[in-house]
Amino acid sequence: MSDENPSVLAPAVPLASPIQPAAAEAKPVVDTNGLILKQKLDCALQLARTVSLDFNNALTSILGHTSFLLSKAEPGHPWRHSLMEVEKSAAAAAEIANELQIFSRQEKEIPRTPAGNLNIIVNRCVDFFRNAHGTNVTWKLQLEKSMFTARFDEAKVQQALTKILENAVESLPKGIGQITVQTHNVELAAPAQDCNVRLAAGIYVCVEIADSGGGIELDVLPRIFEPFFTTKKEGHRGLGLALVYGIISNHGGGVAISSQPGHGTSARIYLPAEKQLISDAVGNKPADLHGAETVLVVDDEDMLLTMTETILTDYGYKVLTASSGQRALNILSRGDPNVDLVLTDLVMPGMGGRELIDRIRQLAPTVKLICMSGYLGAEKQTGTNSLRKPFTSADLLAKVKQAIIDG
Repeated sequence: MSDENPSVLAPAVPLASPIQPAAAEAKPVVDTNGLILKQKLDCALQLARTVSLDFNNALTSILGHTSFLLSKAEPGHPWRHSLMEVEKSAAAAAEIANELQIFSRQEKEIPRTPAGNLNIIVNRCVDFFRNAHGTNVTWKLQLEKSMFTARFDEAKVQQALTKILENAVESLPKGIGQITVQTHNVELAAPAQDCNVRLAAGIYVCVEIADSGGGIELDVLPRIFEPFFTTKKEGHRGLGLALVYGIISNHGGGVAISSQPGHGTSARIYLPAEKQLISDAVGNKPADLHGAETVLVVDDEDMLLTMTETILTDYGYKVLTASSGQRALNILSRGDPNVDLVLTDLVMPGMGGRELIDRIRQLAPTVKLICMSGYLGAEKQTGTNSLRKPFTSADLLAKVKQAIIDG
């Protein structure tokens, strides 16, 4: 029938009542298109999960070995710059793996971020830039001795601090100047304003990064957080400070920027905190991370067993390895040598990490445990310390030391 002649349309049929008994001969309607779409989505989710797991394992090996070599290389070592570029590339690839993981994850609950010490992240970032830029930049580091506890995603906050430090270094004339980094606790009895940031009353931890560079023009300052806005040379996307703003805002904090042309720039990051002091015992100095305990590493990937054994052995630990959960239980059941800590992957064929942890708690209840996983929430699922893949050699050593000290 033609739409141009509505008079020939059949009269409308009244709608049936909402509930009608089904006719005896009626057959269930199968939504074939919906089923096919669901099957395709399930396949895509499974593929994304598999790729993210394999990708994370490869990145963990790359990042672990690279950061280990960087910790050994002197500031003037000819390979240092290339190693740093490999580390940066691995970190960028880790973001892709994280996005795949978020896409594939089906659970809706967002796990609560763990309590952390902002000083540790600040130290790590400053050490990286100090080693990269040698004696051209004078660094002044002033850290709060008794830092309040804050809850944050370490990787994301480190990414935000790295971007601000990059901007600070780039602002220095000919790459020469001074950068001051400070951390301190902030207690506000009433709401307060810091330049562009309105802070509610409460407890915060703050890191301030100030440089002796050329500063920011007053007409540019209000636009610095705009996506795709940049005053840098062609090739920059203008997403740096927009990314910083997004990361810190998602943590419930704020980023304040103050600057005067010719007198440098100061960036202050505020993160909500709890008025509770957090242990700073681990630190970032290599000497603090040595140990003599026996660590059993369990993973079905040989490259990860090799990487963790290389790093931990170099720092004084006696390392045993097992490529499956059953082999790990065989080692523990012999009791020679006595194992102090088990570091196990969470996803393994056969006996998975969760089952292995449960069996270890029955077999050797005094053994300390760390689970490795590319997924958030592993600590909550297993009731153990967790080490999120991919991780650096410093992350590995710090987590092992923390587990041994804290139990």
